[in-house]
Amino acid sequence: MITCAQEAVSSIESRIAEKIGPKRFNVWFKNATQLTLTDNFLRVSAPNRFVGEWIERHFSDVILEAAKEVTEQEYTLSFVTDPELARTLRKKQPDRQVEYIANNPTRTVRESRRADGLPVAQPLRGTLDAFVSGPSNRLAYAAAVDVIENPGTKYNPLFVHGGCGLGTTHLVQAICNGWAEKHPNLRWRYVTGEEFTNDYVYAVKAREMSAFHSRYRDIDALVIDDVHFLANKRATQEGFLNTFKAIDAAGKQIVLASDAHPKMIGHFSDSLVSRFVSCMVVRIESPDLEVRTNVLRRRAEKLNVEVSDAVIRHIAENFLANIRELEGALLNVVAQAQIGGEPITLSLAERATKNLIRQTAPVVMLSDIESVVSIYFGLSPADLHTSRKSRTIALARGIAMYLARKHTDMSFPEIGRFMGNKNHSTVILASRRIGKMLQDNVPAQWMTPAGLKEHNLSNLVADLEEQLGLAGPAPQAAAPIEPRAAAAS
Repeated sequence: MITCAQEAVSSIESRIAEKIGPKRFNVWFKNATQLTLTDNFLRVSAPNRFVGEWIERHFSDVILEAAKEVTEQEYTLSFVTDPELARTLRKKQPDRQVEYIANNPTRTVRESRRADGLPVAQPLRGTLDAFVSGPSNRLAYAAAVDVIENPGTKYNPLFVHGGCGLGTTHLVQAICNGWAEKHPNLRWRYVTGEEFTNDYVYAVKAREMSAFHSRYRDIDALVIDDVHFLANKRATQEGFLNTFKAIDAAGKQIVLASDAHPKMIGHFSDSLVSRFVSCMVVRIESPDLEVRTNVLRRRAEKLNVEVSDAVIRHIAENFLANIRELEGALLNVVAQAQIGGEPITLSLAERATKNLIRQTAPVVMLSDIESVVSIYFGLSPADLHTSRKSRTIALARGIAMYLARKHTDMSFPEIGRFMGNKNHSTVILASRRIGKMLQDNVPAQWMTPAGLKEHNLSNLVADLEEQLGLAGPAPQAAAPIEPRAAAAS
């Protein structure tokens, strides 16, 4: 029997398809997501973090518009990872997603504008008031406060890095919003690495480099989020380096954000890495219990719901990896309470989060592994999910599978399913191949825009583990990887 909520979801999906076109809908939504509608919440479940984050960045407004048009109601949007959805993905869908990204650049920027005819400030989502500070991010927070108060002085340039969902984007957007409030005449520009790349390529093709230089140099502050996107793009790196030098030489503020430390971003030129490590480099760590608890309290307050300390603690103790999963768990508890007309008790919270805890704990770790490995090799996580077998992708995919087996409890079929519905035998062979290479001290070789690159595999794996914050024995001493039983579904 079809419920009203199911009918509404179907109508919302149809409206989304109308707005973005059937091609984009088939690539990013059909077989790849699941919408769940409750009283005030619209949850978007995705098979992996890459798909969820792409949809969040590019289609959030479209989803909310479609939902409002269908139901005449405002919703709170949340994104969660559900690896079970990987079963519904078509075999070639990850290939089409990567192809779509390569062939459909976006050119959107956010910048300050003044009343004298220059552009007017457009607020971004992140604000300093909504950023929860604690031991895991205190240095980054303090640097952001100083940059807001005194742009172009003490912390300049500033490079903020941390795993996905830990608040790097929130913090650099908060800096822009802080400038708009405290320094209304300050001219700033906020772009992502993807947007900077697309803008640069467009300027080169259209022979509009003079206008490009004016947009990026005739300002007081430049903020680039996801700067790791410039990896593997030599021409864009050169253009960015020249822009960086010009702004830095003028004493203007530069703020950069990335998922990884500058030295762990693959295919960056030595000149660019040297510039980045000379910045004030600060890391946002995984949120400690204090931060997780405070985030949940603030989120509950924003949702205008009463949540006991016991429920807050239960969620905070079971969702450790990032803020997004933490808030998603709280939203799930609140939604369950609203659907059942029950108070938010510890018993209800335990029921509502039981499956989420089982599904997300190893998946979050695998998402982190995919992110760190792909950035190191100048790829995107989507590349690891494709059927492509180039030397670079095969090596990166094998290392990711090896680390997943070593540091998570996921079985070979689970890892394969999450990484683009690969056969479990593919995961077994890849993990054993990397293990054998480590044991025999065989160097890793892969292609870069500058040609073939070779690196000690043991050191490479150790560097990746350090970036992930993982402790354990040296890779070459690791025990042979054998099959585990698949987890109960």
